[in-house]
Amino acid sequence: VQLQASGGGLVQAGGSLRLSCAASGRTFISYGMGWFRQAPGKEREFVAAISWNGGNTYYADSVKGRFTISRDNAKNTVYLSMNSLKSEDTAVYYCAVKNRGSGYGSLSDYNYWGQGTQVTVSS
Repeated sequence: VQLQASGGGLVQAGGSLRLSCAASGRTFISYGMGWFRQAPGKEREFVAAISWNGGNTYYADSVKGRFTISRDNAKNTVYLSMNSLKSEDTAVYYCAVKNRGSGYGSLSDYNYWGQGTQVTVSS
């Protein structure tokens, strides 16, 4: 099982990025997916999640209205579109596959994790 996150980079405040997370080794069509981030010296925190069919999405308050999570099950890929980026969005972003539980916002709700992609927002 591998999750490959990509799309990170350096962007100015107010700019946009789109992260991708491609899953391989097995299909995750029937699983929810999520994005977390970890800034230097801080705990890993929830950013966004999406249900297995894309019908439900969940966001941290800090990113609501700016970030959009989506998925393409045919490509086994989940995306995170990030707009109006702020310096406080700077972090390593991780994608993860949810377990069968009902929660979405905790680390323990996820079984598999990608390696992370760095997002740096300059002010």
